[in-house]
Amino acid sequence: MIGNWEILKAEKFSILMEININKIKQDKTIKEILEFSIINLDKPCGPTSFQVAEQVGKIVEARKFSHFGTLDPLAGGVLPVALNRACRLATWFMKKDKTYVGVMKIHSEISDKQLGEEMQKFVGKIKQLPPVKSRVKREEREREVYRFDIIEKEGKEVLFIAEVEAGTYIRKLVHDLGLKIGGAHMTELRRTNAGIFSENDKEFVTLYELEKAIEEYKQGNEKELRRILIPGEVIGKIMPVIYVKKECIGKLLTGSPFIISARKMIKDIPV
Repeated sequence: MIGNWEILKAEKFSILMEININKIKQDKTIKEILEFSIINLDKPCGPTSFQVAEQVGKIVEARKFSHFGTLDPLAGGVLPVALNRACRLATWFMKKDKTYVGVMKIHSEISDKQLGEEMQKFVGKIKQLPPVKSRVKREEREREVYRFDIIEKEGKEVLFIAEVEAGTYIRKLVHDLGLKIGGAHMTELRRTNAGIFSENDKEFVTLYELEKAIEEYKQGNEKELRRILIPGEVIGKIMPVIYVKKECIGKLLTGSPFIISARKMIKDIPV
């Protein structure tokens, strides 16, 4: 992650930078971007998150691929998929908050006011036991719900929005709400945000659009693929970044001490 940054702040031994993603997209070749990039995919309902990520990997002919947070097979929406070296970034991106819009069906008559009040009782720290069909160990764990509101209610069909900590099961959240109001189950779910990735981003893409962009790229037109690919350097939006001299990279990669001599090793750029 060298170059293409603007200085934000300088104090003590570090210079924090903001990465210019658009400049990186312009300066790098498509092959270079593919080697370290993320695709903000609109996951279709039906297949598992792994199956979708695997399909992305095949379309772009990636050596490695991984996704940043499992979505229920019946759910759709934002599923960031990392390619090749960007797979190493999964740990940091997966822990970011998520936003969902869904539909639940309640089993008993209840007023909008009463339902809203019961939903607000789940805002804050809650305890959840992962579903039987989950890829994690089934033990109670604490998660935080930041928002759980009604968007629209028609009869027993309720359109809702939930902003939650990573690892929160929305289907389980609705089920637990149902235990308080005479029953409820989720019928539809869409993830609209996963950390810094949103369905409103210009790079947001469907599998069909990605496949079409790859076909155009193979025919010599890389414009659409270049628009879709998000350089892995976007990690700088959620983690601090410093600019160092190229001769210091070897020391960083081998774990050599970098505190005392940091001022000498950081490239001199006027603030």
